[in-house]
Amino acid sequence: MNATTINTPAGTPFVEVTREFDATPAQLFKVMTSKELLGEWLGPRDLEADIQEYDVRPGGKYRYVHRDANGVYAFRGVFHNVEQDRLIIQTFEWEGAPDQVCIEKLTLEPTETGVRLHQQSVFPSVEGRDMSVEYGMADGINDSMDRLAELVAKEG
Repeated sequence: MNATTINTPAGTPFVEVTREFDATPAQLFKVMTSKELLGEWLGPRDLEADIQEYDVRPGGKYRYVHRDANGVYAFRGVFHNVEQDRLIIQTFEWEGAPDQVCIEKLTLEPTETGVRLHQQSVFPSVEGRDMSVEYGMADGINDSMDRLAELVAKEG
């Protein structure tokens, strides 16, 4: 299985995530943008996902809630640009930190063996980014990317 690379340069508000998948850009995009499949890969395995809204188009919104024995974690955002099989630009907000809205750019690049997902996130402050890192952002990203790879392989 391919590894996920997470880069959080010290003293910056940036997070970069890179992962290669054994799929075409169209296959990965289809699974990533399907409301019906989103709850099967997004977030850590030990959290229950409730996808309340997921309208992947420019101006479309999303909101989902993760639950476990310790609480409820809600996230929301707006899609600003969506280019089929290639690009998504969106906002990302954990409702537990409403003043920390991120801008995320996700690109899908064909490779010789599949597709490379590259996500760049910009937080409004270094402190906000560092708070997300401290709350275990990397664990959630790694688990999500592993689950996404499994689902893409299953969906073909």
